[in-house]
Order: sequence, then C-alpha cells, then structure tokens
Amino acid sequence: MQSMISKCRHFLVSEDGPTAVEYAVMLALILVACITIITTLGTSVSSTFSTVNNSMS
Repeated sequence: MQSMISKCRHFLVSEDGPTAVEYAVMLALILVACITIITTLGTSVSSTFSTVNNSMS
C-alpha cells in the first residue's frame, strides 16, 4: 500500500504530464495556423492562375 501511495504522490508532483499537454496544445495551435495559412494561400494562388489563364485565352 505504501508503494501505491508513493507512486500517486510522485505522479501528482511530477511535471512531465502538464508539460506534455502544453506541448500538445501548442502543436494543435500551430497546425491550425498552418492549415489556415495554406488554405488562404491556395485560394489566392488559384485566383492568380485563373486570371493568368483567362488573359491568355
């Protein structure tokens, strides 16, 4: 029983868990930002190619 209490105490004191969660949240925010930028850039590039294609016709 003492071993179980010791493991629980170590888990609650350890900061590895919250650090991993913080990194996961940061990664999620970076992914959302990248996806938003790529989508916006893709729309802009598509519009530019359409304009060039129409001017060549």
